[in-house]
Amino acid sequence: MHRMRDNVNIRFGKKVREERQKRSLSQERLAMKAGVHRTYIGMIERAEKNITLENIDKLAKALGIPIEELFRL
Repeated sequence: MHRMRDNVNIRFGKKVREERQKRSLSQERLAMKAGVHRTYIGMIERAEKNITLENIDKLAKALGIPIEELFRL
């Protein structure tokens, strides 16, 4: 079970990084737009944090994409 969670966290982090880079946003700029701490974005991208649905929604809005797009792993 732990392995599956890690895998989804890794894939989700890669998706966030990919979407951020497509928009030429730094981690700091995305964090500011999403209203989260700069280091939090890096932790998500490196799969070091379990992200809440509330913060997934904030990231989607900051990236200007529908929330479901972040789940297309």
